[in-house]
Amino acid sequence: MGRDEVVLGGVLARLLARSRAHGPAELPGLVREAARGLGADGARIFLADVQQRHLVPLLPGAGDGEPEDEVDVEGTLGGRAYRLQRTQFSTGSPAVGWYPLVDGVERIGVLRIEGGARSADATAGFEALAALVALLAVSKSAYSDIIVEVGRRHRMSLQAELLWAFLPPRTIGTRDVTSSAVLEPAYDVGGDAFDHSVARGHLHVAVFDAMGHDLASGGASSVALAACRSTRRAGGGLADIVHAIDRTLARWIPDRLLTAVVADLDTATGELTWVNCGHPAPLLVRDRRIVPDALVRTAELPLGLGFHESGPQPVHHARLQPGDRVLVHTDGVTEARSASGELFGERRLADTLVQHMAGGEPAPEALRQLIHALVTHQDHELRDDATILLAEWHPHRA
Repeated sequence: MGRDEVVLGGVLARLLARSRAHGPAELPGLVREAARGLGADGARIFLADVQQRHLVPLLPGAGDGEPEDEVDVEGTLGGRAYRLQRTQFSTGSPAVGWYPLVDGVERIGVLRIEGGARSADATAGFEALAALVALLAVSKSAYSDIIVEVGRRHRMSLQAELLWAFLPPRTIGTRDVTSSAVLEPAYDVGGDAFDHSVARGHLHVAVFDAMGHDLASGGASSVALAACRSTRRAGGGLADIVHAIDRTLARWIPDRLLTAVVADLDTATGELTWVNCGHPAPLLVRDRRIVPDALVRTAELPLGLGFHESGPQPVHHARLQPGDRVLVHTDGVTEARSASGELFGERRLADTLVQHMAGGEPAPEALRQLIHALVTHQDHELRDDATILLAEWHPHRA
C-alpha cells in the first residue's frame, strides 16, 4: 500500500469516526477538513432539490462565513457532474472539481473541491471522499430535517408529505437492472405513487394512481404501498399483492378507487410478469424506439371495488431482451394539456424519452428531462399527478 493510500484511508476513517458524534449541521465542516487533509483548499456540499432543477448548498457559509449560491442543474459544470454522474473540472484558477454524490445509483448532489492536485491519484481520492459524503448525507437525512429542508423550495401539502414519507429512493439498481422514477407536482402530489425493490434476483416495480387529489387520495396510495410491501415481504406473488390492496381499500377506504401496474422482472432470464388494474399499458423501449403494443393486454378493473378478492388474477408474461426498457406511467402524463388544449400524448412521451436516451444520458437523467418537458408543456401548472417509472434490464453490466 502506497503512502497516498495510507493518507486517504486515514482521512476517510477519521471523517467516518467523527461523523458518528455530529449531526448534519457539522457535516460541511468535517468534510472541508477531510478535503484539506487530501491536499485541497476546501470543499462544499451541494444537494439536489426535490424537482432536480437546482443544487443547493448544505448550510451555506457554515464554518467560514462565506455565502454560497445555488447551482443550476442545467448549463453549469456542477450540474453536468450531477446529470451525467461524472467528475467535472473547471479550466480556471484556482482549480475546482465537481464530484457527483451518488448513493448506490441514486443521485443526491455534488461535492465541490477547491484547489488540490489534478492527478489520477488525487481525483480517485476525492471521488472516494465524495462516495463517503453521499452515504453520510443519506444516513443523517433519516433522523434530521436539515438535509430534507435543503431540497425543498416550497412548502409541501399534507398529502404530498404523506406520500413522500412512503416513497423509496427515486433510483435503485444493480449491475443487472436499474429502475428510476419521477413524480410531479412534487410539492402537491395527490394520489400517484411508485415503488421498486431489488431482492433475490428479481426487480419488483409498482405504479399507483388513486382517484382524486386530496388527503384521502394520498392515503389510498400510501395504503396500497403498505399492502404491496407487506405482501411481497411475506413471500406473496403479484396476484396476492393485488388481492391485498383491493381487500384493504374496500374495507378501510371504500370510496376511493386506484389503478395500478404491479410487475416483476427476473434479472437472470429477462422474464417480465405483470398485472394491470385499470392502468395505462406499460411501454417497451427496444433499440431506442417504442415497440408498438408489445405490452398491451386487457386491463382488469381498478382496485378498491373488492372485485379482485376472489378468483384467479390474470398475470401477463413477456420476455425482454438485454438492453430493453419498460416504461410505466400514469394517465396524468399522456393526458396533460397545454394552454391551447393540446395533449402531451403517448407519441410525444415516447419521442422525448428516446431523444434523450439516444444522447447517451443515464435513465435518471432521461426521466428528469422528460418530466420537465411535461411540466413545460402545461405551462408549469399540472392539473393532475404525473408519475413515470423506467426499468432497464442490462444483464452483467460492469
